[in-house]
Amino acid sequence: MKREVVITADGSSTIHLPDWDEQYHSKHGAIQEAYHVFIKHGLQYFYSENIKTEGEEVAILEIGFGTGLNAFITFLEADKLKLKIDYVGVEAYPPVSTEEIRLLNYAKELKAENNESVFKALHDVAWNEKHALTPSFSIEKQKKFFAEIEDEQAFDIIYFDAFGARVQPELWTESVFKTMYKALKTSGVLVTYAAKGSVRRAMQAVGFTVERLEGPPGKREMLRGTK
Repeated sequence: MKREVVITADGSSTIHLPDWDEQYHSKHGAIQEAYHVFIKHGLQYFYSENIKTEGEEVAILEIGFGTGLNAFITFLEADKLKLKIDYVGVEAYPPVSTEEIRLLNYAKELKAENNESVFKALHDVAWNEKHALTPSFSIEKQKKFFAEIEDEQAFDIIYFDAFGARVQPELWTESVFKTMYKALKTSGVLVTYAAKGSVRRAMQAVGFTVERLEGPPGKREMLRGTK
């Protein structure tokens, strides 16, 4: 499938799949979307509701590791919040190429050039092994299909960032969200850019308490589910 690195409305890059007319991130702003959906309404929300002491560990599961943008921003934000992050990214398809990584401008746009080596390391570390990139941030990239996730009560936050239901409807079913619900700890949260009624109903059907929230630029709403 053809792939091309393009610039989104906020100046940050993403990967576009012309055959699907689909992007890895919003064309209205890759970084803006990541911050709004996964950091503001995911990590920061969980922090405000559940974290009591400095240095607590937060376990995060990302569904669709993709370009590593969500992981990189989480690394930057966790440092500010003084959290220890155990990050797992699941991706079934071939990872982004070395050339694509070179063209992604996240460190520059985030004014985090001094941490560009961390962004590179997110992609360079071997799959299916846990790696401590810093004393407070570890990552394990797992190459498998989402339906193969068997974790139970393992994660505090799930970033559900799969390709949209228009192109991969099988990723947005009750069966998949049941797997997500099992993987979350009690009081854990799942956040996603999606807002379709069918997605909300699938989440509710497996037990999530679901909120409609203001969406990122270009989207009216997004969803957050709590266990």
